[in-house]
Amino acid sequence: MTPGPPRDFSQYGKRRAVQGGVETRNRRGAFGRTWWGRAFVEAIEEHADPGRMTRGKTYARAGQVVAMRIEPGAVTAEVQGSQPRPFTSVLTLRTFDDERIAELIDTVRAAPGMLAETVSGSLPTSLGPLLLPRSAADLDFDCTCPDSGWPCKHVAAVAFLTAERLDERPLDMLTLRGIDLDTLIAGVESRPDLDPDDLYGDRLELPALPIVEYRAAPDDLDPVPLRRALRATAEDEKTMSAGLRDLNVVYGRLAD
Repeated sequence: MTPGPPRDFSQYGKRRAVQGGVETRNRRGAFGRTWWGRAFVEAIEEHADPGRMTRGKTYARAGQVVAMRIEPGAVTAEVQGSQPRPFTSVLTLRTFDDERIAELIDTVRAAPGMLAETVSGSLPTSLGPLLLPRSAADLDFDCTCPDSGWPCKHVAAVAFLTAERLDERPLDMLTLRGIDLDTLIAGVESRPDLDPDDLYGDRLELPALPIVEYRAAPDDLDPVPLRRALRATAEDEKTMSAGLRDLNVVYGRLAD
């Protein structure tokens, strides 16, 4: 949908009230109570018509979105306007091609713990520059209403409710980019550096073993209970002291 000239919408009448529409948690102020929700709204507002975004916020809070679903590459919703039937409004995000998916996989693989954090449902904010729309080319808005704005207020309302969904389920950001979580996991856990002609790793160069500083166990033990234990089995103090010396000798030999 491309921007069109200003239109007088007063001829279409007021919006019709909706019973049982999608309820928004935000009643005032900015949308997005988490990093992903706020970042999504900011990314949309950077490229969208400000006036229609403001009206869309009002539509979202009024419950005019009858129903919505998030699917790969799009959020599709039914939004009640001034007409008898709801409009079909679609917010589209460009899905990732193989190159962008590979970039995402490499980023997650290179950061220890990032895959586990993602699988747990807490999408790392460091993936924002990759997943959020970078330009207007990553976005599109479409609606069956007569407004040719980019976006119209109906799709704008959908954008704000999508931000609230991301507050609750940030992994929906992957869905919007056409990325299946299982595909991401398989890609990160794969080993592209393995030689297909050396499946058992006979020619694989392993990293050097770490050098661990040796410390004899008696150095880390409390000497009081150690001496008490030795006294319980020794005939006298001289035997106990000899046993303690012998124990230190044994641990010293382990370091050789």
